[in-house]
Amino acid sequence: MTDAPEAPEPITKPNAEAALAAHGTNPWAINDFRLIWLGRLAAVLAIQIQSSALLWQVYEIARRDHPIEQASLYLGLVGLAQFIPLLLLTLPAGEMADRRDRRGTVILAILAEGTCALSFLAMAIHGNPPLWGLLAVAVGFGASRAFLAPASQAYLPMVVGRAALPRAIAAQSIAFQTGAIAGPALGGVIVGVNVPLAYAVSLALFAVALICFLIIRTSGKPTQVEAAGDRWEAVKDGLKYVWSTKIVLGAISLDLIVVLFAGVALLTPIFARDILHVGPEGFGLLRASFGGGAFLMALVLARYPIPGRGGMLMFASVAVFGVCTIVFGLSKVVWISAAALFIGGMADMVSVNIRQTLIQLSTPDHMRGRVSSVSMLFIGASNELGEAYSGVMVRFLGPIGAAVFGGVGALAATGVWAKLFPSLRKADKLV
Repeated sequence: MTDAPEAPEPITKPNAEAALAAHGTNPWAINDFRLIWLGRLAAVLAIQIQSSALLWQVYEIARRDHPIEQASLYLGLVGLAQFIPLLLLTLPAGEMADRRDRRGTVILAILAEGTCALSFLAMAIHGNPPLWGLLAVAVGFGASRAFLAPASQAYLPMVVGRAALPRAIAAQSIAFQTGAIAGPALGGVIVGVNVPLAYAVSLALFAVALICFLIIRTSGKPTQVEAAGDRWEAVKDGLKYVWSTKIVLGAISLDLIVVLFAGVALLTPIFARDILHVGPEGFGLLRASFGGGAFLMALVLARYPIPGRGGMLMFASVAVFGVCTIVFGLSKVVWISAAALFIGGMADMVSVNIRQTLIQLSTPDHMRGRVSSVSMLFIGASNELGEAYSGVMVRFLGPIGAAVFGGVGALAATGVWAKLFPSLRKADKLV
């Protein structure tokens, strides 16, 4: 009688580390990374198409009864509606990412985002949705993002390992910027034809992202879980770590202040409709230009990682971003506006790549969920808070004044942060 075949040996942590080490610095050799990349691309496309449709729809509804300055406040409310749940939930979500399966959290968050897309679609089909209904769904979407970002950022190093992480971040940025290019462009074109169709396409893309994460095999369970205790104490530990690690604190807070001042996403429908007079197609072009520059730079960084002097290069790229925002605000010609956004996107990609690499490499695995949640609260939520801020600034300064003021603020912040965080300015190797 022959012996029964042995059950397959489960992948242990040492074996998993050996498997990752065998791939060296090439994340594309890892099948689960390819699935993450495709899932991220689909999700970003969905978010950008949905965002384009929502911003255009809200602005069109608001402009029926209000002048530009008052209508811009409604656009600001879209950002505020997403910022409030991010503010309330992101830190607890980061603590949860350090205790629970990160992959499972990502799956549930994408499912929630798809539900929001379905709700937007249902209201768009209705024909004349109330603004309060659109804002209510935006709140739900912000809540799902609060749980998605910390879990997904903390999960990536588990899939690719330390050696491949810089290239994996650059490759992930390619997925993001591909979506940032195609999403707004497609969104602008589709919205010009049919708003419900834009939401339907977003819903289908969320389904693709969900399938990708469902078939990934790498475990999402944290490699080291701290002893159970007060969850608020765990959250405070994450905040203390960020506060005491000046490179991380400087990188996160710089992005917050720059996006708060110089974020131009909310301004694009205003400039497209009422300054440049180029309609929804031009709106798509403006939204895609920024992502186009970032995409090109992400391709370069994926092939040629930054070898050194990362801190100084990051500050220089933020300064270029500020200058491009000023040019965008002053331009009255659509191709100049698009070029300014394109160059600004390239500069922003350099800053994002350096910042994310420094944060991930400076953080131990058992803290990554909480540190990623703080990063999300400062960086991710700054986009929504920046939209709310921009809506208020347009009310008082007008759209051109708001853009110029934001660019000047970004330049000032660059100098102040370079002075306040010398360790960040002197950061060198990104490996």
